[in-house]
Parts: sequence; C-alpha cells; structure tokens
Amino acid sequence: MPVLFTTEGSPGHRRLALWQDIVCDVYVGLDCASDLGSAFRGSVTHSKLGRAVCSEVASDRQRVHRTSQRIARADADYVLVALGREGIGGVTQDGRDTVIRPGEFAIYDTTRPYELQFDAAFRQTVFKLPREMLQRRIGATEALTAITFGSDSPLQPLAYDFIIRLCERADQIGAEHAERLSDQAADLLAMTLAERLRTQPLPASSHRAALLYRIKAHVRTRLSDPDLSLPQVARELGLSARYINDLFSDEELSFQRFVLAERLKLSRRDLASPALAHRQISDIAFSWGFNDLSHFGRVFREQFGLSPREWRRSRSSG
Repeated sequence: MPVLFTTEGSPGHRRLALWQDIVCDVYVGLDCASDLGSAFRGSVTHSKLGRAVCSEVASDRQRVHRTSQRIARADADYVLVALGREGIGGVTQDGRDTVIRPGEFAIYDTTRPYELQFDAAFRQTVFKLPREMLQRRIGATEALTAITFGSDSPLQPLAYDFIIRLCERADQIGAEHAERLSDQAADLLAMTLAERLRTQPLPASSHRAALLYRIKAHVRTRLSDPDLSLPQVARELGLSARYINDLFSDEELSFQRFVLAERLKLSRRDLASPALAHRQISDIAFSWGFNDLSHFGRVFREQFGLSPREWRRSRSSG
C-alpha cells in the first residue's frame, strides 16, 4: 500500500500534532497521546478496496481514545478489524479488553467509545468496512468487540491471512474486482464472528450492548416523527423508560441526547447533499423531526460550530 503519511522529515515539535491530524483523517475522529514528544515516529498507508479501506499503521507507543464527544460530532459508522503484524496492541470496548499479537485480530466499532493502548513500537493492518456490511450478514456485533481471534478454529487464521493478503495488494486491484473481494472478506469475517457467537456465552455487558443496539436501531427508524419520545419507545419495545436511560448511560448518553445527535447528523448530511440543494433548510430540519427552526439553528451551531446556512454554503463552495 502507498505511504500516505510519515513523521520522517517533520519537525520534532510538530510530530504528534501531525500524527493526530492524519490518524483522524484515515480512520475516524480520535485523540492520540504519547510521552515520546519529539522522538515519536509513525507512518500510515491507505488504499481503498470497494467500500472498504485497507491501511497499515506503524508507530511508537501511544494511547488512542474514541470518545463520546468525538462520536457525537461525526458520521463515522464503521467496524475496524485490527490485525497484528508486529508488537502488541490493547483494545478496550463494551466493557471488555483484549490484546492483539502478531497473527491475531480483533474488531471495534466506531459508533461507541473505545481505547487502544500500545506500550511499545507496533505495526498493524487495519481493515475498515461499513458496519452495515457485517450487520446484514450476522446482525449486531456488540458482543464481539474487543475479543481476540487467533487460531482457536480453522476459520480464524484463514480470515486473518485472507484480509492481510488482500490489503497488501489493494492498490493493485481494479475497481471491477475490488467490490467483490471486499464482500468476500466481509463474508469470511462474518463466518468467523458467527462461529464465535455460537461457541462463547455472552457476558452481561454484551447483552446490555446488544439491547442498546436494538433500541438505537428502533429509534433511527422513527427520527422523522416530531412526537418521538422515550415513553413511546419504551412502550413499543416493552421496556421501562428508566431502564432505557440506564442502558444509554453506559455510553455517557441519555435517550434525548442520542435522538438529538442522530437528527443533527442526518440534517447535516442532507444539507451537504447536492441532490437536496433545492430544498429549504426548514424542510430538511422538519423532515428529521425538528419542529422549531430557531431551536434547530441553535443546537446545530452548538454541535458543529456553524449555522445550517453556513454549513451548506461551505459544502457547496468546497
């Protein structure tokens, strides 16, 4: 894969800041920290493969956080498959933590907070694919994040080897084959994950995560309804409103904050769409459940730093 960024040649005092910028661009919004200062080294490669993205990261020790604040300000909806090549990496998500050694892999989800820890130099291949590519194959993946896959079954090393070899050649694969190959990688990964689901009892935290996913999926189908409410969703799902908010608290969220963030995210997407340039800002806001244009403008600016009109103008001029 072609080198997208390296700290080599960068001024020592700027390396960590540059690394933060490029990692956020390649993956999703992240906070990176290292105690190495000007001695820090790192490089990232990047190649598209259909709807998936292959990358390789080689870096010195660091900690990486995907926070609730970052998630609320982004549209990223991916599963990342981290495949160990050199060194050891730690992953924490959904109440679990694990390590990834060479020859092993683990997954984590960009829609929920996670932490990565590297105590020494490392190298990983990271396969990023839209979350729905896995969801339509095996359903929710919350029970499978931060779990190491190595050689417990024949499928696990097969999936590891296939994705590694595919990513090593991603920039040489034509567009006519890239989509099919990324689907094949998703198929093999889904089989591997489904096998683990059948053989491993789920801890309590995984059941909570799976239930919260179900609630979120239900809410997302009703965002256009201005009367959407916690009591309504609780009745429809046969849960108590208090329990739903308790589940959301696992991610330092509330039901109301989740609904607002989702509506704002979809409104921002539609305001940036050339296909919807003919629609009034008010029409877009009301189509996603807002019923007060001044309120919409205020919370949009608080969330994204621009008014809806400024955001639309910045997208059309870009």
